Amino acid sequence: MPKYYPINEEAARRAKNANSFSDYVPGSATAAYREMVDRAYALGEQQKGRVDPMYHEKIDGLIDRYARKLAENINQSNLIDARVPSILIAGGSNFPVRKKEKQNAARDKNMGEYMQIEGLLDKVRSTGMGGISADDDRAVEKLESKLAGLEAMQEEMKTVNAYYRKHKTLEGCPVLSAEEIGKLQSSMASDWRKNPVPYPSYLLTNTNANIRRTRQRIEDLKSQSEYAGWAFPRGRAEINEGENRLQLFFEEKPSEEQRRELKSNGFKWAPSQGAWQRQLTKNAIYAAGRMEFLRPEDGQSPYQIQPFARKTEKDMTR
Repeated sequence: MPKYYPINEEAARRAKNANSFSDYVPGSATAAYREMVDRAYALGEQQKGRVDPMYHEKIDGLIDRYARKLAENINQSNLIDARVPSILIAGGSNFPVRKKEKQNAARDKNMGEYMQIEGLLDKVRSTGMGGISADDDRAVEKLESKLAGLEAMQEEMKTVNAYYRKHKTLEGCPVLSAEEIGKLQSSMASDWRKNPVPYPSYLLTNTNANIRRTRQRIEDLKSQSEYAGWAFPRGRAEINEGENRLQLFFEEKPSEEQRRELKSNGFKWAPSQGAWQRQLTKNAIYAAGRMEFLRPEDGQSPYQIQPFARKTEKDMTR
């Protein structure tokens, strides 16, 4: 049975009134949220049918986290939308331009958080399937499949945007279903930008970044690095040989205690990378192993999963 979290209907109503001439339908925000949660639960049940029961609790936890964070994100989105009315509603006279700019910045940040929340569903799909860790014998094959999917997604978004710019409508777009057209039209109707397109530039930029990261991981694996990244609870460790860094990416900001541990073990926050990192050496791996919250999800230590460690072990048993 799905577990739902509260949706602020009053905030949803005020957001609607601030951005549309049509009346808010009571309960519509809650209904839309619950529909998304229902789809997530259906995905979870489907995944549980594919994997060992030992992974079922983890899948349930991810779905519950998705439902909770999605409610928080929707409520925050409506609160942001209600701050300043659309210029079409308020009119151009004495329009609060500075407040609108701050509202737009908050919207962009909230949308970025929404994309991270949607990423939880990707975690559900990979749970129990082995993921794509660097020490997987089929890692390159899996990453190449992921890359193909990302590239196809990017091309589809570009195609849809080009179709809209040419025809000024999405009706008849050959790469979209009727349901997809409806969702995009709804999204564009609430967009604050002057000339919105189906897929805003930041989505294309984010996908491009994912494509670049995936390509880099493939290149790193093909070069048979002696280092391997790993997934840890609510984050991942990546080997960036181009920057010669061990990089730690967290889904949420580490706690104050965790930040102290990171700093005491030589890791520094790099805003340009969006990661905690230190020079890529064996000592960096050992340092990561001293922090329990960075332990790989399979229970091994960061050292145990490294190719150089396995090679040493094999050499010792010869």
